[in-house]
Amino acid sequence: MLDDVASSAVRVALKGLAQRQRVIADNIANVETPRFLAGRVQFEDALRTAVEDGTSPQEVTPEVARSLEPTRENGNNVNLDHETLTHMDTVLRYQTMLKALDSKYSLLRSVIRGGA
Repeated sequence: MLDDVASSAVRVALKGLAQRQRVIADNIANVETPRFLAGRVQFEDALRTAVEDGTSPQEVTPEVARSLEPTRENGNNVNLDHETLTHMDTVLRYQTMLKALDSKYSLLRSVIRGGA
């Protein structure tokens, strides 16, 4: 019951979002590093496809790719505004996934206790 598709998808999403937070932190830390290209974490499309196709979401691995956005004169393409917005979006998504997982566990606890 804890390995159903929904629970697996939520766990993969949490893993991907946590990876995105680490990459955002790395991007911000390197905002002034010459020739540094921002990282981007991608997993949502692969996760959606896995769920739609009925394959195991656990097979989805977040991928980190370097941004191809234009660079400044020093070769760096980290955009602090973009990183800040992406961070806020990621935090909200992470909190939503945690709430979904908590709701599932609350339901299970209720069933185990006999609905009390």
